[in-house]
Amino acid sequence: MIRTRWQPIIVLVAVLIAGCAAPETTTAEAPPPATAPESPSPSSDEPAPDPPVEVADPATVSIPAIDVHATLVDLGLEDDGAMEVPDFGLAGWYIEGPRPGEDGPAVVAAHVDSKEGPDVFYRLGELEPGDEVTVTDLEGAEHTFTVERTEQHDKNELPVDDIWSATDSPTLRLITCGGEFDRSIGHYDDNIIVWATAA
Repeated sequence: MIRTRWQPIIVLVAVLIAGCAAPETTTAEAPPPATAPESPSPSSDEPAPDPPVEVADPATVSIPAIDVHATLVDLGLEDDGAMEVPDFGLAGWYIEGPRPGEDGPAVVAAHVDSKEGPDVFYRLGELEPGDEVTVTDLEGAEHTFTVERTEQHDKNELPVDDIWSATDSPTLRLITCGGEFDRSIGHYDDNIIVWATAA
């Protein structure tokens, strides 16, 4: 199924960013994605804006620099407002935001590890500016992004305004867990966040 523009969905609960060790994943609060900035109305002597690019649902994500090639599944919201998390070996795309390739911040999350061992985003923190991330959609179109920066933040001090900031071009946020693993609660203390822009 293809849609031609991101129709923001207003979420009245906090979105919880996941991507931590199984079996019990921990999350960090983030607000719902911001709506895309409104474009000014063109005057009569200005050319009409380009039509929006058609983007299909994402199918796979590939990150050669860290040997990632994973199937993407849909991630919605649980009844308690927590974002769903993918199973081991999969990555997930947050369906309440734009698709990768649409204008705005698309979010992809995956686990860093589990009792089974390293998972999809185990090496996410190694990404450096200039590394490429390619999301292939169900129509076979490739949407390539270039890493701008990789950061690690305490889950209680996430730069949520930056993560969910509205953009007028396609951007991508990759998220997993990191930092120290707190065995008393079975969760990691931090989140690893990668910002990338359309190549």
